[in-house]
Amino acid sequence: MTSRAIGYIRISSKDQNEARQLELLKAEGIDERDIYLDKKSGGDFDREQYKAMLHALREGDLLVIDSIDRLGRDYSEILEQWKRITQTIKANIKVLDMPLLDTSTNPQTLDNRFIADLVLQILSYVAEKERRNMRRRQRQGIDAMPMVDGKRVSVKTGIPVGRPKAERPAQWGEVYAQWVNKEITAVKAMEVLGLKTNTFYKFVGEERSKGREGTNGSAKR
Repeated sequence: MTSRAIGYIRISSKDQNEARQLELLKAEGIDERDIYLDKKSGGDFDREQYKAMLHALREGDLLVIDSIDRLGRDYSEILEQWKRITQTIKANIKVLDMPLLDTSTNPQTLDNRFIADLVLQILSYVAEKERRNMRRRQRQGIDAMPMVDGKRVSVKTGIPVGRPKAERPAQWGEVYAQWVNKEITAVKAMEVLGLKTNTFYKFVGEERSKGREGTNGSAKR
């Protein structure tokens, strides 16, 4: 079977224009009917056109993308997909804005696959290290913020950081009592209160904790 070039485009939202990537891939000699386009975030690989592209990709084919982040944002997942394409499917990948990421094999570039794999590993390491450094800097920044009423407050805005504390619905006491007395199920209680499972059981834990404190207090008296 004759190998062919396949293009893949990803843009983050329907508001972005794919025209630039499309022209780059067509300039590589790729037929527009062999170009797959997803208008979706790169957070995961659950994308309709990406799956269709993988299904169409055959051994010896060449997948061409404009940039490595067109595959996704998570380098650990990119590594898995890279291996899937180059080792399982046995196709090649060419990244236009990074010539070293080109596994195409020909008599002049016998080591391309090895070099591309090595470069991707290095990129993955650097990306993961930067993510960890960013999380550490964010944590340090939050820890350095002043405490106001038990909450960390931004020096610039004066606004508390982090998720706002979940408030109990007005009818919590009544519905909670019904649930405790087995008059309604937990599912029904959550439905009536408009609470998610984690929040509901968080409030339940607080109620039970208050009950234990009351018992301890009575014993002391």
